[in-house]
Amino acid sequence: MMARGQRRKDAATAGKKVVLIEKKAISDLESRFKNIEFIRNFREAVEIIRKCKGNVVVTGIGKSGIIAQKIVATFNSTGTLSIFLHSADSAHGDLGVLRKGDVALIISKSGDTSEIRQMIPTLRLLNIGIISIVGNLNSELAKLSDIVLDASVNEEACPHNLAPTSSTTAAVVLGDALAIALLELKGFTLENFALFHPGGNLGKRLLLKVDDIMAKGDDVPIVADNAGLKDVIYMISSKRLGCTCVVSKEKIAGIITDGDIRRLLGKGLDQLGDTKAKDIMNNKPKIISPEMSALSALEYMEKNKITQLVVGDKGLRPIGIIHMHRLLEEGL
Repeated sequence: MMARGQRRKDAATAGKKVVLIEKKAISDLESRFKNIEFIRNFREAVEIIRKCKGNVVVTGIGKSGIIAQKIVATFNSTGTLSIFLHSADSAHGDLGVLRKGDVALIISKSGDTSEIRQMIPTLRLLNIGIISIVGNLNSELAKLSDIVLDASVNEEACPHNLAPTSSTTAAVVLGDALAIALLELKGFTLENFALFHPGGNLGKRLLLKVDDIMAKGDDVPIVADNAGLKDVIYMISSKRLGCTCVVSKEKIAGIITDGDIRRLLGKGLDQLGDTKAKDIMNNKPKIISPEMSALSALEYMEKNKITQLVVGDKGLRPIGIIHMHRLLEEGL
C-alpha cells in the first residue's frame, strides 16, 4: 500500500500539472492578441456589446452554461446589462426573453450542440447579433456567428482529455476580458461600481462615508480655546473619544488628545491650574470633510499615525469626530 506521504506527493504533482496545463491555455490565449484577425474580432465584439440597446443574452449548456452565468454576473457588476439563458431551456419557451436590440453571446467548446443550433433561427429572425466564444473554429456555431472569439485549447487538464477544464478557463478569461474592456470604454467609475455592490465589506469600503459613522451633535467634544485644564479633561473623559476639539469664534482652532494630557501631567508643572486649552492644543489639526469615504479616513489616519480626526464643515466649524476604533468596528 502506498504511504500517506507518497499519496500527498502524487496529489500535489497532479495538481501542479493541472495548473501548468491551464496556464499554457491562458498563455496561448494571450498570444492570440497578437493576431490581427483575433484583435479585430475582439474589438468588434466589444463595440457590438457597447452599442447594444437591449440585453446581452449569454447562453451555454453544461460547464459552458456555468461559465456563461459567471460572465453574466461580471457584466452586470461592471455596467453591462446582461441575462443568462440556458441553452437546453431555450427550445422550451425561454427564447421568449429575447427582444430586438439584444446581443447573443454563446459559449460552447464544441460549437455543435443541438440545443445551440436550435437557437440560431430565432436569433436570426429577431435580427440579434451573435458573438461566440467557441473552442472549435470549424464548428457550425462558428460558421453561423457574426463574430467568433477563438477559445480553443490544445488539451484539457483532465488526464483523459475529456472533462472541460482548460477550455472553461479560456472561456471565462475571454469573458472577463470583454467585461473589463467594456468597463474602460464606458468610463465605469469606482462610484458606479459601488452602487452595484452595496452589501458586505465591499459595499462598506466603497460606499460608507465619514458622516455615516462619525460622532456628531452633543456627542462631539468641544471646548473653547480659553477653557481651563479641568474642563478639557472632563470633556475628553466624558465623551470617550480620546480627544476634544478646541474652537475660537466657533471655528476649529485645534485639538487636544488624551496623549497630550498625559504628556502635560508627566512634566510635573506647578501651575497646571492656569493652563488653558490654547496652551496645549495642536493648532494644526487634521480636518476632513463629512463626505470623505470612511476607508479614505482610515488610510489618512494610518498615514499620519493618529487615531482621531476632526470633521469640519465648509466654514471650518466642528461637526464631528471620527475615531479609528469606530472605523475598525465597521470592518474596514
